[in-house]
Amino acid sequence: KSKGTSASVDKQQQSKDSVYFRDGMRRIDFVLSYIDDKDGEKKQDRRKEFEANLEKAGLELETEDKSESEDGRTYFLKIHVPWEVLATYADVLKIKVPFKTNDITDKKDVPMSWLCTPYRLPEHVMQPEPDYFTATFDKSKIDFFLIEDKETFFPPSTRNRIVYYILSRCPYSKEDKDKKGIKRLLNNGTYAAAFPLHDSRYWTRSRDANCESERYALYKYWARFSRFYKEQPLNLIRKYYGEKIGIYFAWLGFYTEMLTYAAVVGLLCFIYGVASFDENVWSKEICNKTIGGQIVMCPLCDKKCGYWMLSTTCSSSWQSYLFDNTATVFFAIFMGIWVTLFLEFWKRRQARLEYEWDLVDMEEEQQQLQLRPEYETKCTHRRLNRVTQEMEPYLPLTSKFARSVLSGATVLFWISLIIASIIGVIAYRLAVFAAFASIMKDSPTNKLDVVGSLITPQLATSVTASCINFVIIMILNFLYERVAIKITDMEVPKTHVEYENKLTVKMFLFQFVNYYSSCFYVAFFKGKFVGYPGDYAYMFGKWRNEECEPGGCLIELTTQLVIVMVGKQVWGNIQEALVPWLCNWWVSRSARNHPESLYSRWEQDHDLQSFSQLGLFYEYLEMVIQFGFITLFVASFPLAPLLALMNNILEVRVDAWKFTTQFRRPVAAKVHNIGAWNEILNMIAVFSVVTNVSL
Repeated sequence: KSKGTSASVDKQQQSKDSVYFRDGMRRIDFVLSYIDDKDGEKKQDRRKEFEANLEKAGLELETEDKSESEDGRTYFLKIHVPWEVLATYADVLKIKVPFKTNDITDKKDVPMSWLCTPYRLPEHVMQPEPDYFTATFDKSKIDFFLIEDKETFFPPSTRNRIVYYILSRCPYSKEDKDKKGIKRLLNNGTYAAAFPLHDSRYWTRSRDANCESERYALYKYWARFSRFYKEQPLNLIRKYYGEKIGIYFAWLGFYTEMLTYAAVVGLLCFIYGVASFDENVWSKEICNKTIGGQIVMCPLCDKKCGYWMLSTTCSSSWQSYLFDNTATVFFAIFMGIWVTLFLEFWKRRQARLEYEWDLVDMEEEQQQLQLRPEYETKCTHRRLNRVTQEMEPYLPLTSKFARSVLSGATVLFWISLIIASIIGVIAYRLAVFAAFASIMKDSPTNKLDVVGSLITPQLATSVTASCINFVIIMILNFLYERVAIKITDMEVPKTHVEYENKLTVKMFLFQFVNYYSSCFYVAFFKGKFVGYPGDYAYMFGKWRNEECEPGGCLIELTTQLVIVMVGKQVWGNIQEALVPWLCNWWVSRSARNHPESLYSRWEQDHDLQSFSQLGLFYEYLEMVIQFGFITLFVASFPLAPLLALMNNILEVRVDAWKFTTQFRRPVAAKVHNIGAWNEILNMIAVFSVVTNVSL
């Protein structure tokens, strides 16, 4: 282990993009950073013990002194994993590696394939490596595999995955061997960051001929918005970031592709509504002075509301017809078929990826073997595993049951908060409607001015209530997000997959109620419990239950859907793109004045945003909530798929740009599908048929 206290000459000679130790031979597979506090003796002892144990595990370390760092405060510990360690842990983790080049001819004669040429990427980007037959690595049969160069046999994504596996299980205390793992050291401030390196700057190739510069290729062909019409280089994404991120982008791309068909049909239905606008008989009768203008309607509220003419709803009747016409029935039927086809075609695409990426029949077994470090630490009880015949940690049934009950009660409490907030918004609607009606009562009862005909009390109340509801939704999401993580940690899930599945169910259940409850109220409850003149129904015995307009509540549901759906997408894109960019700009502002040789590859990556373990979870959650909007209530707004398509075309490139330019390189992980999201999508599909039929 060499200390970099007098390595300024070496550092000056290093390329800005160097991903090697000072000897130029050993590749940097992982980097840890820390700031040496004057009062941090405990942290120093932890680091010393942790690094000694890393060396015992076979890792090679090299430290960059703080005097050589850009800020003069940060130490960087560079980690290299030698061949012997790679081979040992590749055997442990059951990593599949090539043993023979694929000699099966693959003829893909697609009719009229020249039509797709503008959307294609170069072959070297789409297929970054040859096709091989693979098998699980076995250290005792090393001659069986195609090993040309031991240094490049395992790609960087596999190498950083192995290093992180070691870091997650390495102890840092002599007294208590249960104290282990880089995650705990990051939480208690012993280390500031832990990350694998990007292989180059994103806007130019690496100066080192031995470097792949895959990050540059991803930025050039994938992450720029000017490439929005091109296919995604999924094999290169998988090679650079790992299968977990690769499958997410495969799913997002497929979902966006399928949205195209729904968007086209929805647009045609809207165009039909515009084209047949003048044939709308009931709207003509409502607007007719001799028909609607002569029909006197009962007051919509007590005391402050006056009698009104049916013709005052002329504008809202025309607006409602644009979305509620004969084509709407056809579109609702079409979306019921579309959502089923989407799920079935995705299963086929997913199965193909599992086969092509060697994910079949391996992930379940692997996940059972890999316990979460937090589970191993918190579970002090041990018992014999009858399969492996080894002692393993376990959580007693009573403790597990108590934790589950407390977790469930917490989720129910937060869901009840949502219901309470919805009741509050309804009360607001009732109170404010009376106020608006009082202000506007002169307008509807006379011959109507332009403003009075366009802004009815119902519309004014609906828009303001939708905006308030959206603000409440965002606040509750912000608070519950932290609560959900805490209670999932409290349950102590056994594996990472189990942890993500538990968190997924909690977060989606909450967000399902949070985002959709107001839409369910407008669609199925508003105007259904009004009563009749002389015997009206009252809320809390004070406010008369609100009614739908004569044309129905569909236009109000459309208003609610547009405000919540579009507001969420705009806010999400601001959070995803603008916030990381501003943070990175602020952190790296001083480093931009330094010469290239003083701002090393590990310092550049250190100044980027950290990609959390749950980062991909939030990406899925955002898209699945959007999927609910365009399927559950699509009969009320046929343009919803078009808005979703436009957002997703942007979303693919924003996510790509964010991963490539604004975040540190995530640790590679293997999954064979999108996990619990498959079941959630199926559930939404079933609900969507029921809700659209009911609408």
